[in-house]
Amino acid sequence: MRRYEGDVEPLPGIEGDPVRRTVLVEQLVESVRRVRFVQTVGKREISAIRQDPGSDLFDPIRAAALAKEQGDIEEAFWLVFLLVHFGKHQKAGWSYLRKVYGRLDDGGRWTWKETRTRVREFRKWLGKNERRIKCSGSPGGFGNHRKYESLDASSPRGTGAAVETYVRWIDPPRTHKDVFAEANAAANNCRHGAFEQLYRSMVAVASFGRTARFDYLTMIGNLGLVPIEPGRPYLLGATGPLRGARLLFAGTRHAQTSPRALEAEIQVLDSYLGVGMQALEDALCNWQKSPGHFLPFRG
Repeated sequence: MRRYEGDVEPLPGIEGDPVRRTVLVEQLVESVRRVRFVQTVGKREISAIRQDPGSDLFDPIRAAALAKEQGDIEEAFWLVFLLVHFGKHQKAGWSYLRKVYGRLDDGGRWTWKETRTRVREFRKWLGKNERRIKCSGSPGGFGNHRKYESLDASSPRGTGAAVETYVRWIDPPRTHKDVFAEANAAANNCRHGAFEQLYRSMVAVASFGRTARFDYLTMIGNLGLVPIEPGRPYLLGATGPLRGARLLFAGTRHAQTSPRALEAEIQVLDSYLGVGMQALEDALCNWQKSPGHFLPFRG
């Protein structure tokens, strides 16, 4: 950061304030660790119980990594979609995902193979069981990034619509592998270009706005399912990350600096930091919530 400030420009959000500078660095370290966790989880031995939605040890990130290892890459993509759609609730964990994916322990699962050809049946099942999903056993809820989403089976932005439009986006019998391979080919195997194309095309998925698309595609890349990564932080439509960027580069969250101008500045800053767009986006979001005191944020 000091080299950047000497070579390029001062950073008003931390200039002359060693506490704010230190807190930002701590948030960057925290964000890098989160990214590296996902990148390395598949390199370790994973118990099959992590794939069992009936177990309290179910973990969709590890389940996706294990599915990839087992050669079931389509299920790995599907698990990433589900974990981003539902998110991890601060208290209930993956409860909603477990209950839906595990079909409330009725003996089956809403796997990709099952759901892609039975979307109408999925929506009917969801409508019939929405109350049970909310009330059975442990409490549930969407994760922090998804706290305004709904389990509703029939509304245009509910879980039913999200699943149906996601299946339509893949467009079976086309596979996830096909979709991502086409994007890579169109981008001449440029990781940033493929990410850009996929990010734009995912606007077709209901309830998947800026944050969900960014989270889904970065998770796909970090798990090594496809070689993609963001070349910019995608600030248009962002809230926390945009406020953080404005605070850092303009000295106030309420500056009118455009998202595109800030993205260009962040790209230059990362040429010095080398942490990547995902870590910078995450760190700026969390830093602006408490710039003078480090607070770890989850979810």
